[in-house]
Amino acid sequence: MAKAKQIFFCQECGHESAKWLGQCPGCKSWNSFVEEKVVVGAQRSSSKKEAKAPTSILTVTATDDARIGTGMKELDRVMGGGIVRGSLTLVGGDPGIGKSTILLQVCRNLIAEGVKTLYVSGEESLNQIKLRADRLGGFEKDMLVLSETDLDLVIEAISKTNPEIVIIDSIQTMFVDSVGSTAGSVSQVREVTGQLMRVAKQMNIAIFIVGHVTKEGTVAGPRTLEHMVDTVLYFEGEKNAQFRILRGVKNRFGSTNEIGVFEMKDTGLYEVDNPSEVMLSGRPLDASGSVVVCSMEGTRPILIEIQALVSGTSFNLPRRTSVGIDYNRVNMLMAVLEKRAGLMLSGSDAYVNLAGGIKLNEPAIDLGIVMAIVSSFKNVPIDPHTIIFGEVGLSGEVRGVSMAAQRVKEASKMGFKTCIMPKSNIEGIDAFEGMTLLGVANVNEAIKYLI
Repeated sequence: MAKAKQIFFCQECGHESAKWLGQCPGCKSWNSFVEEKVVVGAQRSSSKKEAKAPTSILTVTATDDARIGTGMKELDRVMGGGIVRGSLTLVGGDPGIGKSTILLQVCRNLIAEGVKTLYVSGEESLNQIKLRADRLGGFEKDMLVLSETDLDLVIEAISKTNPEIVIIDSIQTMFVDSVGSTAGSVSQVREVTGQLMRVAKQMNIAIFIVGHVTKEGTVAGPRTLEHMVDTVLYFEGEKNAQFRILRGVKNRFGSTNEIGVFEMKDTGLYEVDNPSEVMLSGRPLDASGSVVVCSMEGTRPILIEIQALVSGTSFNLPRRTSVGIDYNRVNMLMAVLEKRAGLMLSGSDAYVNLAGGIKLNEPAIDLGIVMAIVSSFKNVPIDPHTIIFGEVGLSGEVRGVSMAAQRVKEASKMGFKTCIMPKSNIEGIDAFEGMTLLGVANVNEAIKYLI
């Protein structure tokens, strides 16, 4: 006989325990265990299953029609060229960031190309979906919609309609009757995702699921949810800001380094074809502490402005603040300037900001951060037609970076005249008309070039 049993789950990694623990043995997070009721001892089918024989990989053929274009180049770039049939994709982000909006726009583009699409919402009624579709506009062909939270009924509707694309908004609202806990709990989210994965593989349809995020920025529920799906996409940016960044955190069918840039307007999300031009619009041309750097996001070079403000502190302990850049990285680079360049920054507050609301972790922007801090500290503006990139080590050396030629080409196309870059990267780069390349081996040489 089946009976209910109380089990404790870790909300971060899904680790199971018979009793409550203060710290999870799996992921070491504190106070993450929640109590849930599960059914154990359920009878299983006694019929013998027929095992499938393994297939040689040389006999398997991959066809080009395995991907479906979304009609949005930025989204196709992040997903590796389009939607893969039979895949399960998780779209996460803060509330109001644009998850439902972009998926509804994808549905509009797909039905215009004759792709049968089913939009399942557990949070909105059919009337609310219709109002949002009218606001976005462009729905000239029929799209199937369903407002339901019972996963069994959703799967039944999928079997009857046999769509090519299914949108589940959101995974936290779906529930399975066989699991005793409430919708959105660890066990419910894991079971719902597992069943959707089986449906996607067996019926060869692409399924998108929307996942809410916690205050730490991770998808609500166990981390095993991200391991179960094929692709994980995250929306970044402030919901009140103008631009959104779509980043692929996991992708079994493409690169995880690509990003898509979108602009939020009244009628939905619009693609930004030239992010560098957008990120540099409105930047000051004669202000100290402003530096333009070049970062590679996958195969795309993006020019972005780094701003630094260094001023004398009124406290015993100076303040250090960074926005869009790793805080510890900024502190390390300031320590390098004090030790290797002789700048006394211990008595100054420092604020470093990455303009445009984007976040970057690439080491190639180190030299730009250093020069922005030096420019603000000495109150000397840097030539606005200068681009800077390079990784800075603890000895003050400037190390080479990857894809330097693409960075220089993008800077030349945007009208920059001078490029401060690692000396080890200059060799092998073809000269660009009107562009002067200056190679530096350490931060002291870079400071002499500019100030």
